[in-house]
Amino acid sequence: MNLLRDMRYPTPSELALAARTLVDEHPGHARLRRAGTSRGGRPLWLLSVEPGGRPLGAGVLVVAGAHANEPVGGATALDLARRVLHDPAIPAGRGWHFLLCADPDGAALHRTPRPASLLDYHRNFFRPPGPEQPEWAPSLLPPDRLPPETLALTALIDELRPVLQVSLHGTDLGGTWVQLTRDIPGLAEPFAASAVDLRIPVETGASDAAGWPSPGPGIFVMPRRGADAPGAFHPEDTRLSTWYHAHRYAGTTAIVEVPMWASDLVDDPAPHPDPRGALRLLAGRLTADAALVARVRDRVGEVPGRPDTGPGDVRAGAGRDAGTVGADPAAADPEAAALLRAVDWTLALIPRIAVEWTGAGAPAEATAAAIASIDAFGRRLSLRAAAMLLRVLRSQGHPAAPGLDRLVTGWCEEFAARFQARRIPVATQVEHQSRTVLAAYERLVAAGTAGTAGAVNA
Repeated sequence: MNLLRDMRYPTPSELALAARTLVDEHPGHARLRRAGTSRGGRPLWLLSVEPGGRPLGAGVLVVAGAHANEPVGGATALDLARRVLHDPAIPAGRGWHFLLCADPDGAALHRTPRPASLLDYHRNFFRPPGPEQPEWAPSLLPPDRLPPETLALTALIDELRPVLQVSLHGTDLGGTWVQLTRDIPGLAEPFAASAVDLRIPVETGASDAAGWPSPGPGIFVMPRRGADAPGAFHPEDTRLSTWYHAHRYAGTTAIVEVPMWASDLVDDPAPHPDPRGALRLLAGRLTADAALVARVRDRVGEVPGRPDTGPGDVRAGAGRDAGTVGADPAAADPEAAALLRAVDWTLALIPRIAVEWTGAGAPAEATAAAIASIDAFGRRLSLRAAAMLLRVLRSQGHPAAPGLDRLVTGWCEEFAARFQARRIPVATQVEHQSRTVLAAYERLVAAGTAGTAGAVNA
């Protein structure tokens, strides 16, 4: 079965089976080992490709599946492994290593291998709260509370000392962009050429990177540690994530984002006529949408084991003694508990985001692309919370489920219509990510950076 031809995202089990087949086909040049175990007891598989035999010095570490709802990374990791094995033009003597799925527990809860629409994608949606995400956990939790997936990932970075760490991500609707912990000169040109060739819009004002330096369209360089991080609309601090762990060994991390559905609105360089006015409207809509979800959430029980570290205990609708219908669905259902923790985390983000969008720091000047990216970000927050809550309500036959189902359906349709969404085939997503990763590594090699990485930085 060709998963890409079938328009499917492979599951962690399918990724492991494909990797074993690759190892069997290339004995001595590829190997598969267990790099760790998830909280749920699932294996974390590392595929290593070393066509030239034992690697010399620093190599490349590719991380897939760090966000459960962004399943394209595993397919890209396998594609890159095959390219390195079969294309002698790709520098490979230092070894390429692929963590096939950094969060297999989360992937088991996000069940949309072949989404035909945004609604289909959200029917079985799951994205864990920040403290349970392998890459973000170090920015939100003390070292003694880090999940095993995070510890396995940082241990791999310590072991491999990669010149380049790549984290493969995706977005539901929008464009493509790259975030870098250090600039990679010359990357913007091949990145843009690939996007044009594959008809993928470049997200030139990505909300994830608001205010960051941009050496080229869709390329963003993260603030240094100790520097201010303007425009940050997230509780996580990228500078404390696993992305910066590679800096201990003079490495660079690139986060490559690709959309499932594309929108040309995120690639519009025209100045927006009234950014602050638009942000006030978007903040008002986000607050109102979150309140709709919170009112339904208030009718469901509390969550045992809810994370106590996060964006502040300000979840909309906190306090549930009045109006709660039925027994707590999370008490005897770990899946419901995980979903409700994620709902609560998402709702808790929204008041802070709305304040930032309407505060003194809101930009007086912005492109239409930047405002469109923020618009999409706000829509997906409330939609994700509603979609995950709906899964819990439907599983218990809750009387609020039909109404919430209509809300999720309407929001998905509005989102797709507003952004004129067009589907990007899975194979096209993979092709663009692979091209971008190879271009990043080739430019590091050309600049001589690959020869100096691996040393420990004090």
